[in-house]
Amino acid sequence: MRALIAEDDFTSRLMLQKLLAPYGESHVAINGKEALDVFRAAKQKKRPYDLVCLDIMMPEMDGQSVLREIRTLEEGAGIRPGQGVKVLMTTALKDPKNVMTAFRELCDGYLVKPIDKAKLLKYLREFGLVEN
Repeated sequence: MRALIAEDDFTSRLMLQKLLAPYGESHVAINGKEALDVFRAAKQKKRPYDLVCLDIMMPEMDGQSVLREIRTLEEGAGIRPGQGVKVLMTTALKDPKNVMTAFRELCDGYLVKPIDKAKLLKYLREFGLVEN
């Protein structure tokens, strides 16, 4: 599994890297713009990510905007909804507006910080990224 962690908080990045390490490689982006650039570069190199963990509150470009752009890029490449990268929102925001916006923009899951390892693994299994 190849994962991209888009997170501006050092501690949160480190924690997600440790949680995902047993399942494959992970790369980090420290803001939304960098995340989108890294995502595009990986697709161009034919080494796309299987999972993107997106914080919502990031500088340069927020996670909701990154999610929207990812789905637009996939649509332009002929990738149908549900067939693209799995996007997991990993954020401190748990208000209904942010949750609903993320799912409207076609995120695949939503985890509120601090990230619970069991919930993260449940999503990874549901996405078919790790074995049961």
